[in-house]
Amino acid sequence: MISIVLSGFLTGLVLQIAVGPVFFFILNISLQKTVIDGWFAVLAVTIVDYFYITLAVLGIGKLLQKPKIKRGLAMSSSIVLMVFGILMIATIQPDHIDHIPNTGFESNYISSFLATFLLTLSSPLTIVFWTGLFASTAIEKGYTTKQLSIFGVAAGSATFVFLGSSVALFSLVRASIPIMFLTLSNAAVGTLLIFYGVIRLYRIVRQPEQKGATPL
Repeated sequence: MISIVLSGFLTGLVLQIAVGPVFFFILNISLQKTVIDGWFAVLAVTIVDYFYITLAVLGIGKLLQKPKIKRGLAMSSSIVLMVFGILMIATIQPDHIDHIPNTGFESNYISSFLATFLLTLSSPLTIVFWTGLFASTAIEKGYTTKQLSIFGVAAGSATFVFLGSSVALFSLVRASIPIMFLTLSNAAVGTLLIFYGVIRLYRIVRQPEQKGATPL
């Protein structure tokens, strides 16, 4: 059992190293608000990951592998990313930068949790990914359903450990970061989300021309 837990955790940790838009979104929350806001955001990602892992173990991911459903989900998740990015950039108020104090960051745990929860939930193709991972793992190592569930729990815990550690590290240096940088980080993360959304949408549009490609 220990070997299964270790294998699952290390697999999840390797996957976390391939950072994406959610990672930068969480770090931005940690910079803009408080470290506790960052941890609430991490909790949101972890819950969604476990939700998708559960669906993958139950085999629901196979349904989402159907071309039409997969294409529709890919397009909707791309649009959500772009909307999030646009909203982040739209909330920037350059005229108020000089009036922002160096201490006393505004905190809103519920907002931090919900925003991250919705952003992570907007990528249901994650179920397809977990389904493929679990299927290959089960075949390669001959895991039973129970062992695969343990593997999934361990893999999901890597999300909380990796992102939680990242938030903690950023909180140590945040006090020395200029206010102007905090504002620019909003613009940078917003732009990054839009970029991810546009790239995904571009790949989906090109999909009919590239047989066998997978829109992500």
